[in-house]
Amino acid sequence: MEKVKAKKHLGQHFLKDESIAKDIADTLNLEGYQDVLEIGPGMGVLTKYLLDKPINTYVIEIDTESVTYLDENYPKLHGKIISKDFLKYNINEIFEGKQFAIIGNFPYNISTQIVFRALEYRSQIPEFAGMFQKEVAERICEKKGTKAYGILSVLVQAFYDAEYLFTVSEDVFIPPPKVKSGVLRLRRKENFTLPCSEKLFFTVVKTGFQQRRKTLRNSLKTLNLSDNLREDTIFDLRPEQLSVEDFIELTKKIEADAV
Repeated sequence: MEKVKAKKHLGQHFLKDESIAKDIADTLNLEGYQDVLEIGPGMGVLTKYLLDKPINTYVIEIDTESVTYLDENYPKLHGKIISKDFLKYNINEIFEGKQFAIIGNFPYNISTQIVFRALEYRSQIPEFAGMFQKEVAERICEKKGTKAYGILSVLVQAFYDAEYLFTVSEDVFIPPPKVKSGVLRLRRKENFTLPCSEKLFFTVVKTGFQQRRKTLRNSLKTLNLSDNLREDTIFDLRPEQLSVEDFIELTKKIEADAV
């Protein structure tokens, strides 16, 4: 069949540079899992290099035209094409609790949602790699003390070692996006269980950054902290001044305060 036309409402920009596709596929170290899930494969420019590797490659694609193209052009994918929305699909219908990696040239309009969804499956995902809008990739990998550092940075880096790998120009896509892209790799930390309540940790991080210009004493008012705890000097800081470890320690203090 003819090539698939990129659909604006799906945020599709098809990568045409084979060497970059191969470089992205090669970011996976293939350790600790036998299955990999590619999100948004489009016409399979990345998929073909994954299929050459000694792993089981599955793809999940919401665009029915792309699904038909992949089915007709990649016989190795037969039975491994999931025609669903990753953000809504229970991925354990396929993986049944097994470990698997995630990779993809992610649609920019839902890329942060993909990361948050992947975090829900973090106990099964030892590795996550792929291409984002450059600004988003940098934000995920950013360290404390910058404007880019925020909720996404802290929540991802609490569980994964994040590494920004390389930048990709606009002109290697059809159609070209208006921004540069960035490829990153996340590798799950060996001890990825938080020493505090995960639910409270997520709440503290999200609440703190919702008013990032304020000190934590002001931005965390809604958590009903005791006057004694609010005197702690950590509350003099703004959220971007706290490292991931600082947020964990802060959560532990708030947890102890509630006892």
